[in-house]
Amino acid sequence: MSYLPSSPDLENIAGLLAKYPRRGILLFKLMEEIKGCFSPLSKGMRELIMFYTSDLNHSESCYKANKSLCKELNIDESIYAQLKVDIESAKVDEKLKPILRFVKKLTLTPDQITQADINPIYEIGWDEHALLDTVRLCAVMNCMNRLTMGIGIDKKATESKQKQTTIKSTAVYHS
Repeated sequence: MSYLPSSPDLENIAGLLAKYPRRGILLFKLMEEIKGCFSPLSKGMRELIMFYTSDLNHSESCYKANKSLCKELNIDESIYAQLKVDIESAKVDEKLKPILRFVKKLTLTPDQITQADINPIYEIGWDEHALLDTVRLCAVMNCMNRLTMGIGIDKKATESKQKQTTIKSTAVYHS
């Protein structure tokens, strides 16, 4: 259900972009290019990064879409729960963990990214191409998540963000 009076029954980004196809052309072209090009990150790794980004945003609609793609790639569903709790204990390739830590920080606190966040990615053996692909995947997913939240398709995420803001404001007020 969206905030758009002309389309209150929209339930996902696909429905929005079907109604307004020109609005999503660039997003989908960018996503196709990222998914279709050669990358040091495997297809499964790229899907996991997109899933994790949507999960960090509490984007239910994007989370569901990415979750089904991860199932198609035989990515164990228990990994999703593990990543929510602790990246270090998650059963993912050790080489992917610095990238996931970076994705988390880029999604939640992008203004705090420093060279110290990038160094572990290079130190474990990834190159600039892998870093750039990670940033592009994270950026596009964050954009799609914000789009769904902004038009109300993903009200659960919007409500969750509002609760977090209220909790932070209350904590600052009482301290």
